[in-house]
This record gives sequence, structure tokens and C-alpha cells, in this order.
Amino acid sequence: MRLRLLQFRPRTGPHEHRVVQPRQPLRHTSLSAPDPIGMLSGDHDGLNRLSGLFSFAAYSRHTIVHVPLRDGPPPDEGTGEPVDLVLAHRTLGLRAGKWPGLRRKLVHGTPLTVGTDEARTARDAAARRERARRADARDELRHATHARTFFLFGSRDVFAETATDLAAAAGWGPRQKGVGQGRSVLMTSLPALTQPPGGGHPLEVLISFKPYPPYAHFERPGR
Repeated sequence: MRLRLLQFRPRTGPHEHRVVQPRQPLRHTSLSAPDPIGMLSGDHDGLNRLSGLFSFAAYSRHTIVHVPLRDGPPPDEGTGEPVDLVLAHRTLGLRAGKWPGLRRKLVHGTPLTVGTDEARTARDAAARRERARRADARDELRHATHARTFFLFGSRDVFAETATDLAAAAGWGPRQKGVGQGRSVLMTSLPALTQPPGGGHPLEVLISFKPYPPYAHFERPGR
């Protein structure tokens, strides 16, 4: 997949950061943070591009991926305040509390086009799923919500797994019953979110496919 991005190089003191955003907004995509259940909803284009962004994040350990979603049209289903999405490797050491200062410096980005390797992403996703069957598996997505932003801190393989899940949702979503009438269809959820101590309802972010109106443009594959 070819991703058209904007690249920023903000500085905080002596440190330079690399931040990328989609060059064009994901217009029909929304995200609410888990409290305890969040919702990531999008059409084919939105989920497909998110898949590419997760794949890019998987192999870009020194890059912060910022997906602005909080100021888009509010979802017509689910609850919760719309939030942006930030992806970063755990080893980068990004702290959610430092993000608002970085975000204010995201001006005058330069165009960047990158490609993703779907075969490599699929291999790393499969390796992660195999490891997840073991009792000692610890490869999880740490997360935080701050300043109307949902942060996911992960590793190569767990980001790759999420990329393949989103690609499947984008590809199979249009085939589900009712989508031609504008219905939202639950497809999957973000894998391996860390859970708070003490039990209670597990934290989840559900992923749903939803075509955008007007629905006259939409036709299920095979018709």
C-alpha cells in the first residue's frame, strides 16, 4: 500500500522527534476511547488506510504516527467523546502527558510517500498470534487516554497483527448483511489491550465497518 503522509520534525529541548500524519483526513472514521468499551468505526477507505498506518508504525520504531480523528463528524452509534489516535513503539519512551506540547508544534509538515509490505506484515502478525497461545505471552498494547487522544504503545508484531485485523475488517465489511442500508457491523476488536488490576469489565476497543451516507453509492461485492 502507498501511504501519502505529512512529516513533522518538532523539537523539545535538545531532542528532535519524527511525527507523521495522513496527508488527507480519514473523513468517515471515528474513535472513542475505552471506558470500558471504545469504538473504532470506519468505511472501507478509513479502515484500509488505518491498516496501512499500523503496518507503517510496526516497522518505524523511531516515528510517532498521529491520526487526527477527534474533530471529524461524530459517530451516529456508540458513546464516548471522539479522540485522536497516536501509535508509538514502547521503546520510544513517549509519555502521553508530553503529547500536547508536541502536537502544538506540528506545523509546516513536508509531504512524504511510503510503501508498506503486506507479506511481511502478515508473517509478523502470524508469529505474534502463535506466541499469544502461550501462557507466558506478554506482547500487549499498552494504552492511555489524555488530551482527547488515545495512545497505543506496542511492538512490531502487535502493530502488525492489528494491521491485518483492520485489513480484514475493511475487506470483509462490505460483504456483511445490512451494510447497504447503512447499518454498522461489528467486525473485530483491538488485540491484547493491557487490563487494569482488580478485575471488572475488560477494556475493549471494538472495530466496526460502517458505510457512509448516502447509501445509494454503495453496492455489496458480487452484485
